[in-house]
Order: sequence, then C-alpha cells, then structure tokens
Amino acid sequence: MMKRVRKKKWYLFKNKNWLKLLGIFFLATTISYTCSLIKSERRPNVILIMADDMGYECLSSNGSLSYQTPVLDELAEEGIRFTRCFSQPLCTPSRVKIMTGKYNFRNYEKFGYLNPEEVTFANVMKEAGYKTCIAGKWQLNGISGEDWAEEWDDVSRPYHFGFDEYCLWQLDQRGSRYSDPLIIQNGEYLMGLSEQYGPDIFYEFIIDFIERTEDNPFFVYYPMVLVHDPFVPTPDSEEWQVREKRTKGDPGYFKDMMAYADKIVGCIIQKLDEKKIRKNTILIFTADNGTNRSLVSKTLTGDVPGGKGLTLDSGNHVPLVISWPRKIRKGRVEECLIEFSDFFPTLAEIAGLEIPTCDGRSFYRLIQGKRYSKRDWVFVHYDPMWSDFLNNQRNRYVRSEDHKLYVDGRFYSPPLDPFEKDPITDDRITEEELEIKKNLQRVLDEAPEWK
Repeated sequence: MMKRVRKKKWYLFKNKNWLKLLGIFFLATTISYTCSLIKSERRPNVILIMADDMGYECLSSNGSLSYQTPVLDELAEEGIRFTRCFSQPLCTPSRVKIMTGKYNFRNYEKFGYLNPEEVTFANVMKEAGYKTCIAGKWQLNGISGEDWAEEWDDVSRPYHFGFDEYCLWQLDQRGSRYSDPLIIQNGEYLMGLSEQYGPDIFYEFIIDFIERTEDNPFFVYYPMVLVHDPFVPTPDSEEWQVREKRTKGDPGYFKDMMAYADKIVGCIIQKLDEKKIRKNTILIFTADNGTNRSLVSKTLTGDVPGGKGLTLDSGNHVPLVISWPRKIRKGRVEECLIEFSDFFPTLAEIAGLEIPTCDGRSFYRLIQGKRYSKRDWVFVHYDPMWSDFLNNQRNRYVRSEDHKLYVDGRFYSPPLDPFEKDPITDDRITEEELEIKKNLQRVLDEAPEWK
C-alpha cells in the first residue's frame, strides 16, 4: 500500500513568532540605515591645524627642496592647495585675527593677549552645537606683571573663548614646549612628562577627543608648537637618544621638525580613517606666519630666506591646504586670495549659522566648488608691539594678486620682486598698474586712521 505523500506547506508567514522576528529584522535594518544616513548627512567635523613659523616655501607641494612633507602633499592632492593665503607677519597678531575675523587695529592690544570681550570661532562653533577643543600653543592670556593683563594666570580663559576642553602650552607659564614640556590640561598641570615630547602630548589629546566625540560634530583647533625655535631634536632624530642633546639648539634640526609636524598630521588622519569619519571631516592646514629669519629654504624657484616678523611676502605668505573627501574634487589648485580674517566667517557658515559681523569673507562656497566671488585684495595692518626691531616693521598695506601698496605709497609687484627691492615708480608705471594702484589706494583710504 502506497503511502500518501503530503505536500509541504509554507508556515513562515502563518507563524506569528516568525512575523515578529521578521519585523524586528526590518526595523533594525531601517534604524541602522537611518543612523548611517544621518551620520553621513550631518554637519561636517572641522579640524583646523596651524603650524608655528612655517612659511609657504616649506611644503614640498609648494616647491620646497629642503624639506619633505609627504602627508601634507597627499592631503593637497586629494583636496585643495591654495597658492595665495596671507596671515599676519607675527604669531599673536595672526592668532587674534584668525580667531576673531577682525583686523588687528580693532582688537590687537598687546603681544600675547586677546581681550576676553572678543568672540572667537570656537564660541561660534560651540553655539552651533559642536564639541570643541584646543591643543598646542595658547599665548593669549597676557604676560605676568603687566598692568594690561591682570588676569594672565586665569586658567579658565580657553573655556571662556568657547573651548570645551584644552591641552595647552604657555597658558599662564612659559616653560618648555618640546622635551620635558610644561603643559596644562583642563586646568591641571600634567605630571610625569620628564621623558615626553610636547607635540606628542598634544596630538594624543586630540586623538582621544576624537574618540570620545565621534558621534557628535566636533571642532578641533590645533595651533602647533612645531616648528618654532629652539631648533632641537625630535623623537625621530638620532640625537634624541642622548638626553643632554634634546635641548641643544641647531638650525640643522629644522628639517627633522618639519618631518615630525608632517607625521603628526598623518597620525590625526589615520585616526579619522580608523573611525570612518574622514569623508565628512574638513581638515584645514595653515601656518601663523613666515619661517624663522635664521633659515634659508631651497625651492624650485630659488632660495627663500625666512621672513618672520617682516612685511615681505616671506613674512606672511603661508601654506593653506584643505581636504574634505566627501565634497572636494581631488587635486584642485586655487590661486584666489585668502586672508586670515576669512576663517572666522567660513567656520560660522560651515556650522550652519548666519555669518557674524567681521572683516573677513567666507570661502565656504569655494571649498564646496560652488560659484564664488573672489577677493580683489587682502588687507594687513601690522603693529607687533613686541621687540624694537619688529616695531620698526609696523606698517599697513593692501595686496592684490600681483601687486602691493603700502600706506606710505610704495608700490611693488611681489611675484616679480619678492624681496621688494625695486618699487614701481610713477615714471615707469603702466596704465594697468596705475588703475590697480588707484583701487588699492581706495582701500587704504577707507580704513580707520593710523594711530
């Protein structure tokens, strides 16, 4: 007798438990996708790195033959390399300008000081909901014993200026920035740093901050202590192994310091890749002023003596590289003018805020590759209020892409005369140059009277 073969029935969709499991699966998938979408569509993270005393000529992507900067070169290849970015000729004037978006005649009161009444880009980013931190060089509280900086030892000042966390050198004391560094982190001096290297402490703090805030848009401001003098060995130098040589200055170590600064940028990028957030992170690299005057760098276009503190292009023509893999087309080179007052409004626009009143112009549209009305000129008001030598360099000028006019009437073409030895005089000026000079003079005439 043949057995009856029953036809198999599908019970999956008749079983309520299976339906529940299936529903949970689809719900989890939807939530995962939504979270991924939200993370990819959220406002970008921003990391602003500013090297100390590194002129435009120091990057190999800008033509340097003296130093190799493979990480920054690759960053430029995947993003934008700017050829005409201008800071101030000296550190504190540049720091005040980039942080507030204002020209120095408005809020630069003394060397090493930023008035607590000012609003910085960190205040703006924090207002927009970003987690904020700063690591590296501060030098904005004032100097001990000066009447104009009675609160020079206020270790809460970085919080006041919008930073949720900080790890800083030269907040209320000087000390070493390299070997055996003196570093204060969130109000407390770090102990046990006798065998440590300051730049390592700073970038490790930044990496830890990224680890803890990756799920929230963050803003990191990293004013490096590298590559400022003293020129001393780094942990990658052979001489580092001999402790007494760690503080022995020699300009020959500048090459090692350049390499270490480049390496640190690579470490930060590696962390962004590891956390899978690099695509939506805008990484900006620049420098506060020109290279130390004791150094001469070889480039594809000839030797460039350092111009720190001087109003020559070598004093405030600085590198600017911006990477944002999610938005920036690879390998762009932008020749338009950028000045340090422009960073403040650019960051505000990135954060989704209305651009505050300032002297700068946002270049966020330029970063995005959108239509952008470029600058016709950059303006520099420079009054260092520091050493007698630098005070003799105090000046004011306006620069177009190819010409530069000082307040005293001197007129130059920096691309043709980078060391300003041959002013363009009225007896040999062309009609085109005369028109350029008139336009630049109007800018100088509209600026507040020189005090």
